[in-house]
Amino acid sequence: MIDIIKAIIFGIVEGITEWLPVSSTGHMILLNEILPLNMSQEFYDMFLVVIQLGAILAVVISFWNSLWPFSFKKGESFFKKDIWQMWFKIVVSCIPAVIVEFTIGDKIEELFYNYKTVAIMLILFGIFFIIAELRNENRKPRINSIAEITYATAFVIGCFQLIAAVFPGTSRSGATILGALIIGVSRTVAAEYTFFLAVPVMFGASLIKVLDYGLNFSVKEASVLSAGMITAFIVSIIIIKFLMGYIKKHDFKIFGYYRIVLGAAVLLYFGLWI
Repeated sequence: MIDIIKAIIFGIVEGITEWLPVSSTGHMILLNEILPLNMSQEFYDMFLVVIQLGAILAVVISFWNSLWPFSFKKGESFFKKDIWQMWFKIVVSCIPAVIVEFTIGDKIEELFYNYKTVAIMLILFGIFFIIAELRNENRKPRINSIAEITYATAFVIGCFQLIAAVFPGTSRSGATILGALIIGVSRTVAAEYTFFLAVPVMFGASLIKVLDYGLNFSVKEASVLSAGMITAFIVSIIIIKFLMGYIKKHDFKIFGYYRIVLGAAVLLYFGLWI
């Protein structure tokens, strides 16, 4: 029962930090230090990835009409051309990260998945967010809808996502949103495209982790994983709605400042205890 409660707390943190550009990895590292799950390391590594399926389901439900590429209404084409085009662009955005993951993914995890990398990337991208928003204060975005994103733009955004795949602490949502802002995408479109891009990326990563771990879960493991995923789903629904409302009136600088503070906290915490 204690581990289920802990899993719920992990789900809350995942649901909040997965969509805000503040790095879920950084928060999970700190949370596991303070409130570790009493499970095997193999299960924990799988849990941290698969818990994201709850967050992904929240995106699918929140943006169903924008994601489902078929129509069953009379008088409408069965294939929604604009949504199919969006999915093709998302595939293009995924190419850089997929290539790296299947070639040197294990090596990257071995080299960079540590508190120092997480803290440094939290701080660096926090600074980059502040600079990007200051730069864009008097500029109008060039791209104000997902339909205006070209395949070239999609690939560039995918390259920014690649940074997050290589360096934990960058934040997948943070890297893609920042990259989109830099090349002239509006905040709302940048956030939406980041949400949509997460669907195949996180689903694929979760599937690989589950297959690597095996499907023979114990009752305790299944209960802990389910508690985390369900909580992440519920919290993600709330956070996605909050973020989309927030960025209509505010910029991302507050998240930049928060990242800098969190990165410093990570360095301070591990510096004192290690």
